Amino acid sequence: MTPPARIAVLDIGKTNAKAVIVDTATAKEIAARTTPNRVLSGPPYPHYDVEALWAFFLESLAEFSNHTGFDAISITTHGASAALLGEDGLAMPVLDYEHSYPGDIRETYAALRPDFSETASPHLSGGLNLGAQMHYQKTAFPDLFANVQTILTYPQYWAWRLTGVASCEATSLGCHTDLWNPRAGDFSTLVDRLEIRPLLAPVRSAFDALGPLVPEIAGTIGLDKPVPVHCGIHDSNASLLPHLIRREPPFAVVSTGTWVVIFGAGGHAESLDPERDTLVNVDAYGRPVPSARFMGGRAFELLTKDSPANLDEAVAALPEVLSRQTMVLPSVVKGSGPFPARDMAWLNAENLTPSTRYAAASLYAALMTDVSLGLVGADGPVIIEGPFARNRIYTAALAHLTGREVLALPGSTGTSLGAAMLAGLKPTTNMPEPKDLVLPETFAPYAEKWRSLL
Repeated sequence: MTPPARIAVLDIGKTNAKAVIVDTATAKEIAARTTPNRVLSGPPYPHYDVEALWAFFLESLAEFSNHTGFDAISITTHGASAALLGEDGLAMPVLDYEHSYPGDIRETYAALRPDFSETASPHLSGGLNLGAQMHYQKTAFPDLFANVQTILTYPQYWAWRLTGVASCEATSLGCHTDLWNPRAGDFSTLVDRLEIRPLLAPVRSAFDALGPLVPEIAGTIGLDKPVPVHCGIHDSNASLLPHLIRREPPFAVVSTGTWVVIFGAGGHAESLDPERDTLVNVDAYGRPVPSARFMGGRAFELLTKDSPANLDEAVAALPEVLSRQTMVLPSVVKGSGPFPARDMAWLNAENLTPSTRYAAASLYAALMTDVSLGLVGADGPVIIEGPFARNRIYTAALAHLTGREVLALPGSTGTSLGAAMLAGLKPTTNMPEPKDLVLPETFAPYAEKWRSLL
């Protein structure tokens, strides 16, 4: 089979979705379109506007077909989501994982979920445990759930819409769902407790080509040849994949976006602390990887949203932030991360400016990342993907805190390139961005103070 020259990637993050074309000769994105990932308030509960995303993807693929062309399609999405299909499409809307459930439903689920020793999946808030979502949907809406015939993990829902082939996949099943036993490489006991085993679609490899685009869709977007659609992958695992292909452990990948997800390749999976948002993820090859998470991108937005500033201004304000020890104590987003029960607080934060807010938020993200790296026993180089890779304060602080090489990779995100590798993109040696920021000596006592307060 001739390798694809260009690969279309559908990439759905929690905040935004994008469609891109990856050129396999250069391993670069040569075309891209983005749209917000909107949440509709209901009924019957807050859910993603999948029809708006579907229209966006069809328009994007049609535009790409007319301009760049593409030979394959791959898919990556955020985790903690599944699609429950009935006879003619969704039997229930795709639930927003940030929705909170009634107390009695939460208590019942807490008694049902398997122990961390089985799933390596910590108990998380809202619907971040996918099993909790399904229990809520089944318990609160039994009439709707009675129409469910097939359950798909979220990337595979989009593959199903493109091909008609139903599947699940291990990276999405293995990202804190409670539904997967990562050491056994199979479903957990929760699947039978929820009585959903007959509904789950077959588990396929992320690399599998499920089939060509259905003819109707191919015609809609103007294709005159069969185009294979690959099974797809959880987004943070897409960021990890290129490094698994070209590096030997130990190393760590820090995938940044709404979530900061830390993968400690070669770290320890035996002594993780479920109370501090550590877990075992499953990589594209089905192998367990010790991991940690916190909502770093969301926290950065919350800390800076009313104070627009640019990075250069924040760098100029950094000495003032460090000398005054203006800092953010966790957790900006409660219920997740290494300090889930703590209430956030500003320290020495009188007369904040946009630039000092930006600098302090960047340092907070680096300090939280360092804690999470330690929790998974990460060692070796630290590779940063996504928006924080462009934040010189963050990368310099993390290098200082870890005492290890920090590589900030260019490009907005590693998820699209990782997803393209499922369809045949070969890994290249990305050149890290130069780190041209040297932190003042006052950073060491700043970091020591932050740690002492925790």
